[in-house]
Amino acid sequence: MVVFEKPKSLTDAPLHYCPGCTHGIIHTLVAQAIDELGIEGTTIGVAPVGCSVLAYNYFKFDMAEAAHGRAPAVATGIKRALPENIVFTYQGDGDLASIGMAETVHAATRNENITVIFVNNAIYGMTGGQMAPTSLPGQVTQTSPYGRDTSTAGFPIRVSEMLATLDGPEYITRVAVNNVKNVRNAKKAIKKAFENQINGKGFSLVEVISSCPTNWGMTPQKALEWIDENMIPYYPLGVYKDRSAEKGEEA
Repeated sequence: MVVFEKPKSLTDAPLHYCPGCTHGIIHTLVAQAIDELGIEGTTIGVAPVGCSVLAYNYFKFDMAEAAHGRAPAVATGIKRALPENIVFTYQGDGDLASIGMAETVHAATRNENITVIFVNNAIYGMTGGQMAPTSLPGQVTQTSPYGRDTSTAGFPIRVSEMLATLDGPEYITRVAVNNVKNVRNAKKAIKKAFENQINGKGFSLVEVISSCPTNWGMTPQKALEWIDENMIPYYPLGVYKDRSAEKGEEA
């Protein structure tokens, strides 16, 4: 009996992510969902600038690169040109919630039939740990050494709550990957987001609360605890929009 095996949609390339980073978990969940749905041969991923910029090394299906923040626009073009393919973006918060916010909002309000995996670790990871749109009030970063001051930097953007106010999107949810229970729930959400696209339901975004031990200046274990103590209270987990459920349709 096989208890666990590496998803077929993942390559054997060693991950470049820092020790304790949960991008690897999220990659695995995406690959598992694609394997279980049998869509590896028709899937196209889009990775923009950020820690995920090298994602093409880790997935066996086709990957496209997008300019910083433009992944939803690139994914929209690919999906419209190849409507039979499954198209998803894999984006961090510095990418999606900052320079790419317009592309995200407009793809959502048009209900483009794409899937967005949004990794929120409350910091710019790849470029050295600057304050991101999702950095918490008082959070220390390279560009907020005394903590995020909301009087000058404003408040963090709650992307899932904001997108849920739009009429367009099909499915908006927030999950986390800091413990076994949350990882299992995250896998279900990611798989559902891909199923929505297969069934032509439209735009799905799964926001994944993730850790960044290196830029948070913590051990991997402490970073997972920090998610529970600080991230999740500010970014509550749960489904923020599910039009099928609202209509009483079967998942």
